[in-house]
Amino acid sequence: MKEPGLDGRHRDRDGEISRKHGNTLVGTLRKIYGKSFAAGYPDATQLSEVLTQLNETSLSQLRRDHDTGHLGHKIDHALK
Repeated sequence: MKEPGLDGRHRDRDGEISRKHGNTLVGTLRKIYGKSFAAGYPDATQLSEVLTQLNETSLSQLRRDHDTGHLGHKIDHALK
């Protein structure tokens, strides 16, 4: 059974996002999800540094796109 984190998130689920997209910059993700994504963090911060601190809205957006296989494509498109 998967072990939930302190706030009910499953560690392996967030870990998979971090392994695949952890070096993506918050600024890039703001191009996809809007200026309020990862509020309070500089654009140059990597996702892996803030993933466990994200609010539920930002985290749910990431999880939805990751689970449907769209996150990588959206990141690639935002970098162009």
